[in-house]
Amino acid sequence: MIEFYNNHILTIVTFLPLFGAIFLLFINREKTDFIRNFTLYFTSFVFLISLPIFFQFDASTADFQFVEKSVWIESLGISYYMGIDGISILLVLLTTFITPLVILASGSIKSRVKEYMIVFLMLETGMLGVFCALDLFLFYIFWEGMLIPMCFIIGVWGGARKIYAAIKFFLFTMFGGVLMLVAILALYFIHFKQFGTYSFDYLQIKEVFLSSKYQMWLFLAFALAFAIKVPMFPFHTWLPDAHVEAPTAGSVILAGVLLKMGTYGFLRFCIPLFPNASEYFVGLISILALIGIIYGALVAMVQPDLKKLVAYSSVSHLGFVMLGIFAFNTEAIQGSIIQMINHGLSTGALFLIVGMIYDRRHTRMIADFGGLARQMPIFVTFFMIITMSSIGLPGLNGFVGEFLILLGIFKVNKVYAIIAASGVILAAVYMLWMFQRVNFGKLDKPENQELKDLDWKEVAVLVPIVIFCFWIGIYSSTFLSKTELSVDKLLLDAQARKEKIISLEKDAEKAMSQFTMNELEKK
Repeated sequence: MIEFYNNHILTIVTFLPLFGAIFLLFINREKTDFIRNFTLYFTSFVFLISLPIFFQFDASTADFQFVEKSVWIESLGISYYMGIDGISILLVLLTTFITPLVILASGSIKSRVKEYMIVFLMLETGMLGVFCALDLFLFYIFWEGMLIPMCFIIGVWGGARKIYAAIKFFLFTMFGGVLMLVAILALYFIHFKQFGTYSFDYLQIKEVFLSSKYQMWLFLAFALAFAIKVPMFPFHTWLPDAHVEAPTAGSVILAGVLLKMGTYGFLRFCIPLFPNASEYFVGLISILALIGIIYGALVAMVQPDLKKLVAYSSVSHLGFVMLGIFAFNTEAIQGSIIQMINHGLSTGALFLIVGMIYDRRHTRMIADFGGLARQMPIFVTFFMIITMSSIGLPGLNGFVGEFLILLGIFKVNKVYAIIAASGVILAAVYMLWMFQRVNFGKLDKPENQELKDLDWKEVAVLVPIVIFCFWIGIYSSTFLSKTELSVDKLLLDAQARKEKIISLEKDAEKAMSQFTMNELEKK
């Protein structure tokens, strides 16, 4: 049994939530307490059995680990191929860590509890599959598969404009996904043309020769799908609507995990498969990332709604991640990976905090609050820690990611680093101003004078997140050590592939030029 678990750990962790969802199908919908408790304990169990992935992960190698591969549809070259490296391991664990917390924080869900828990379990399987799949067809199945549960979460349990937000989210994501599918099929047929076999295998696809021209088009198809998911400016417009209308747990999982699929896609596919195109578009991507950093911060600053403020802060924070990825050095990319985790923790916790206060006051307007520090000291203590984490206070997780990103960017473009650093200042402005207006001043509104402080369940949700915020901030090498070699290999492989393609293109041009000269001499 132990040997089977060790050999198939990724499959077990990925698909166990799906089996939990299937089990719930046979449970009477009236047994809401049992359904809630089962889902909480089950997702917690998934997290516990995922921990060996971290502790058994060999940081001394950059190769894929816990690999599982078997033929799925042999005639089409489709395989069941799973594996993780330093780029994906932390994202897998982030997913299994956040899911039980959002289930525990879903006490406000009173209708269709059974269906709610089922779609969350299905969503967890889809998210884990995206980070583990090494077959492009399998990756696409997971990528599109997690779209449906998220649409239900927004469209069924969301706010007043939930249908509009769900359809907008679906259309944006589906549009990008279809373009990515076309690019995947193009790679599939190019592989057959060059090697004589059909394959969606990620490592085999990496061996395909793609001219710079082909790379441009395929890069754009993949990049658009990932940019929408990030979301990068100007493809971000679906995000505020989705966040505002989604229930608290939906907003947490959207910010904590789903947005990271876009940044992960750039690292896993765009840079390794299309290194020449990645370098060609680095200026465009960097400028869009910088616009996102500043624009997201400025728009967040003027938001009257707490949830919208946090939503637009995501646009700004993920601009840092994209800027770091396209700096093409180890420090910046490691900073981007750790910042993905930081954003999942800090912004996820902010959405939880907004949800907790909304459940009490049924309003998210900043103007409706004030003086909460006197009435809810425990709540405000957690709020303060997460706010400081979000703005990158030294000693907390946000500082580590932002520092590494700015360090890496400074090496390649000092102007970009200065502009990005101004985003850190703006983040401090809008976050601290929001915190001051909500928690300090006079407690002069009667509705706020009767508010109860956090109960044990709410504290239990926030404490694990705060622990990791301090852990990453104080002893970040625990996590950075897992990513370093994989990032180095990513950069070395991309550079070698880029140089090889340039060399082959030069040889082809030289041969064509010589052929033309010979033809002219004959004439």
